[in-house]
Amino acid sequence: MKKRAKSPRVRRDRSTLVLQSEYTTATAAELKAALVPLFAYHETIGLDASGAMRVGTAALQVLAAFVRDRRAQGRLTEWHGPSPAFVDAARLLGLTELLDLSAEQAA
Repeated sequence: MKKRAKSPRVRRDRSTLVLQSEYTTATAAELKAALVPLFAYHETIGLDASGAMRVGTAALQVLAAFVRDRRAQGRLTEWHGPSPAFVDAARLLGLTELLDLSAEQAA
């Protein structure tokens, strides 16, 4: 029996989404479902990618669209300690700017 990965969870303050350790094409829809309720928040949303060890293209595209669309609405999204694996995947796909990863995070 295949072990199911944990779903992303929202911290108690409801403004930070803690990403799970692995995202595949199959779990990108789950990530999108977790992001949808956060989209309309007017306050800054935090995305904690500190535990992200494997992040697939589909998940990064979902996250990039979320950050881009919030920015277009004048809403901020902040990254909390993105893991080196997360940053490397974003860099490889050319998404660091679209994801609003700071220069220090993307270095």
